[in-house]
Amino acid sequence: MYSSTNHTEDDALISTDNYSDYPDYDPGNTSGPVVPTPESPALCTDVGCVLLATVNVIITVLGITGNGLVIWIAGFKIKKTVNTVWYLSLAVSDFLFCAFLPLSVAYIVKNTWVFGRFMCKFTYFFWFLNWFSSIFLLVIISVDRCVVVMFPVWAQNKRSIRRALVIVLLAWIVSALLSLPAAIFRDVDNIYYDSLVCYYNYTHDDEDIAVRVCRFIFGFVIPLLIIMFCYFLIIRKLKSNHMARSNKPFRVMTVLIVAFFISWLPYHFFHILEISLKDPNVISIGQRFGSTLASTNSFMNPFLYAFMVKDFKRKCYALLPKIESTF
Repeated sequence: MYSSTNHTEDDALISTDNYSDYPDYDPGNTSGPVVPTPESPALCTDVGCVLLATVNVIITVLGITGNGLVIWIAGFKIKKTVNTVWYLSLAVSDFLFCAFLPLSVAYIVKNTWVFGRFMCKFTYFFWFLNWFSSIFLLVIISVDRCVVVMFPVWAQNKRSIRRALVIVLLAWIVSALLSLPAAIFRDVDNIYYDSLVCYYNYTHDDEDIAVRVCRFIFGFVIPLLIIMFCYFLIIRKLKSNHMARSNKPFRVMTVLIVAFFISWLPYHFFHILEISLKDPNVISIGQRFGSTLASTNSFMNPFLYAFMVKDFKRKCYALLPKIESTF
């Protein structure tokens, strides 16, 4: 039976869910970047802790580098089109997420939240804002590709940079609304020994369940179904009209769907599972693994999307000698 009390953590670094029932338990509700186990105030020394910190550092470096390159190319080096608006917006979202990951690394290493209550609320709100916006932009890119293939004439007449910017703005607004629970319910408390934790301080169990289910539906199920449906229509159109000269487009679309599914399923699975499962070790390990895997999506997106586009690849190859000479 699920007991939450009013200290439930559903995402981001650490969860104090059920801490009254398990005084030595850190559910590790890592709904954003991952967090340490606050069983003691000691610094990060064990293998698992070091591995988590190392993976987050790698994600940060690769994410900032890859997305920064996309921002540079899409923002300054190639002609502005609807596609560049999508890729630039996606890169900005992932770049900002990765830029805040060092806070997660500090949390893991120090095993205590040292940034205060405001930063606890703001950081997690910001993480989820960029996470949701990244997911919604992947959906927008998929729908746009489907429209271009299915209705090429209409797309040529109606697609415009201005409309693309409006759609991106709406995606960010919806993302902000879905991220509000992090700003409203996040709190800082001295629960485990001398370690401060940044956790969800829900008033009722129903609030916790509602947030988890809402994120699962709007952050995974609906986006995945839309992406799969769009690529199904594209593949059927290409095959029926013999428009694809090779199997590469089909392989690419398969990779995109599989990457999204693998990145996000473990995260949502373990956060939904926590509602009914009362095994703290399974939940803690699963949520940390799921959150880390979900974070990798932020540095994979540039390679899965932007760098597959010919204009991006040509410009990137042209810039590599300049980058090399600079270093």
